[in-house]
Amino acid sequence: MTLLIRGKGLTVDDLVAAARFGRKVDLAPEALERIRKCRAFIEERIAAREIMYGVNTGIGEFSEIVLSDEQIRKFQKYLIYNHAAGIGEPVPIEQVRGAMLARANVHAQGYSGCRPVITQTLVEMLNKGVTPVVCRKGSVGACGDLAPMSQIALALMGKGEAWLEGERLPADKALERAGIEPVELQARDGLALINGSNLITAMGCLALYDAERWLKQAEITAAMTLEALLANMKPYDVRLHELRGFRGAVTSAANIRKVLEGSDLIAGRKKTRVQDAYSMRSTPQVIGAARDQLRWTREQLEVELNGAGDNPLFLWDDKVVLTGANFQGTPVSMPLDTMGGAIAMVSVLSERRLNRLLNPALSAGLPPFLTKGAGMFSGHMLSQYTADMLIVEQRILSSPAFTQSIPAAADQEDFVSMGMNTALKTHQILDNARGVLAIEMIAAAQALDFRDHEFGRGVRAARGAVRKTVAHLDEDRPLYVDHNNMKEAVRRLDVLEAVEGEIGELAFY
Repeated sequence: MTLLIRGKGLTVDDLVAAARFGRKVDLAPEALERIRKCRAFIEERIAAREIMYGVNTGIGEFSEIVLSDEQIRKFQKYLIYNHAAGIGEPVPIEQVRGAMLARANVHAQGYSGCRPVITQTLVEMLNKGVTPVVCRKGSVGACGDLAPMSQIALALMGKGEAWLEGERLPADKALERAGIEPVELQARDGLALINGSNLITAMGCLALYDAERWLKQAEITAAMTLEALLANMKPYDVRLHELRGFRGAVTSAANIRKVLEGSDLIAGRKKTRVQDAYSMRSTPQVIGAARDQLRWTREQLEVELNGAGDNPLFLWDDKVVLTGANFQGTPVSMPLDTMGGAIAMVSVLSERRLNRLLNPALSAGLPPFLTKGAGMFSGHMLSQYTADMLIVEQRILSSPAFTQSIPAAADQEDFVSMGMNTALKTHQILDNARGVLAIEMIAAAQALDFRDHEFGRGVRAARGAVRKTVAHLDEDRPLYVDHNNMKEAVRRLDVLEAVEGEIGELAFY
């Protein structure tokens, strides 16, 4: 089904469906009408020679310079040329597509003042698979993602480069092959394409979507380890968490309990300790806190997806032009930054459970480092080293970027969000988190191989999914192959799909 761009109601899942999975999009008729009415309003104001920022003035520190009629016609082109000033490797295609969709949804609200052809061309490029080549670095997250969004605008103009069917081409060739006419920018068009934090937002939506599913896998992995460590199951009774009241903890406890349904531990047929270590019994509280944080991040991202993130805004109904700072990236970069910290926190918890699996003083009778040949073999000893390295990198990356403003543009833009730094490092934190969880999954499956009690249905399904990727470690072998293969399986959601196929869907929030 085609996704209609309405200027409202766009969700994180909608963006991922279009950006990653190629869902077709179209501009809703009522949105197109709003864009037309707004454009008619702005053209009236231009004819009346009303001074409007970024339309007939320069931008930033040059906002007080009024442009002549001839300059107005040329200004938007030079604006895009000047602002396409990024550096580095290309942004992944799905992230650029997400930014294009997010920008089109801003236009669909009818306050940006661009011509309809600008938004229609974004839509056509999305549907025909023409994706601008955008440098990874250069945005400070205010006035929006100027440098990367300018490379998107360049491609609309037939300048710069674009991807088409896996090939990197000059943008004019890509447009020609796809049957898309390049656009010659007119007054306001250029600034309306770039003046928002749309790439940060798109990157945030994709990271959130993946983090939500990673968090479910963190609960499944925790359940595997709890089963292997003969955990006391009382801390996962939902009533305990309902009495405190945090929604995330209630959800987490319910998910873990569901994975363990059918276990001898749940039934009380296995002797357990009176009280386990914090890394075991506080798992619902810790993962739950991360779940609550992710819920807030989703709320903020969806507000931004459906907000008028532009400057100025042309309120054609009220006949008013308002300038402000609705491009400012902080409202999305702050929750995205703290989401990265939450993912790192859950990764630390995973590593502490891994430690208990490997340490014979803590593992409830499991062999040292999960090998029967201790001394001759080292088992999973070095797996912990790798997990520890990944976590230290996460901790370094978890330092917030939103406190790191460096003034720009002769101090006209003297507070910026640095949200692109946030988006980039959050993706790296999540990538490391897949590795940490993969290592715990491998160890948990190995530990379960040494137990002979009845496991929970979800735990059995999870162990089976791990075993499709990584064999039991009888004698030492190079583990980097197992680590990388299992990390890729975590990315593909193999274990999550196997478990939910067996016991039904786990809850998100």
